[in-house]
Amino acid sequence: MTAGAARDHRGVHGGTEPRHDRAHERTHDDEGPQHDQLRGQEHGAAQDDLDAPWPRGISRQATMRISDVLRALGQEFPSVSHSKLRFLEEQGLIEPVRTPSGYRQYSQADVERLRFVLTEQRDSYMPLKVIKERLAAMDADPDSAEHPAPRLAGTGAPARRRWTAQAVAEAAGVTEEFVQDLAQAGLLPASGGTFGSGAVEVARIAGALAEFGIEPRHLRSFRTAADRQVALVDQVVAPLRSQHASAARGRAASMASDMGELFTRLHAAWVRQGIDDLG
Repeated sequence: MTAGAARDHRGVHGGTEPRHDRAHERTHDDEGPQHDQLRGQEHGAAQDDLDAPWPRGISRQATMRISDVLRALGQEFPSVSHSKLRFLEEQGLIEPVRTPSGYRQYSQADVERLRFVLTEQRDSYMPLKVIKERLAAMDADPDSAEHPAPRLAGTGAPARRRWTAQAVAEAAGVTEEFVQDLAQAGLLPASGGTFGSGAVEVARIAGALAEFGIEPRHLRSFRTAADRQVALVDQVVAPLRSQHASAARGRAASMASDMGELFTRLHAAWVRQGIDDLG
């Protein structure tokens, strides 16, 4: 055995080092830093998931371009646009990742937050300020049972863009004849014999009113008043919507939604006041 080989087999005190100890030591040394780093990454990932905002359990890997997001949401929200997404970003409702080149990239979790925002605007006429406050509450307690369950983009039944009279009747719990009566009264605008998704809610409410003896013809004045309110909103936001800047068009959409909510609340307040005055 050469002197160099002998030195390789000697321990700290000059004796021969047992092979199994060297193997154990080598494994520990090789595993130590990398193993600790791996455990640290796993712990960090777990902690990040615990600290993650709503919704949890959905990928936060930013791999989607803005065109991918529009494609994922477009069937359910046909009017969503580049400018709308950028405006929601400016309002702090969504925070896409920026690539070194400056392009926006979104995750599946981002899409779910966007779906929540758009749904609240469309179905509840909720102002963005209120939606942002609700998102903050959801972020503070993402696991609360009171929060809506996220739905991954591209899963579940596809949203129907146009509804037949039969489909509206089935979804609203009324007869197809009743839906046709609403359409003839001008309460459900039709296009090619089909209706928009909003027809279901109108038919459901009108059906409930019919139980009190209120017929579709009695509701024409309500429709006329609503059309006038929409025209007034359009008059206010038209200058912004005509601008080329995407932020301006997004601002127009937000203003229209907020004014729609205020008109709805004002109408409800007048109706409640009038009912109270009936004694």
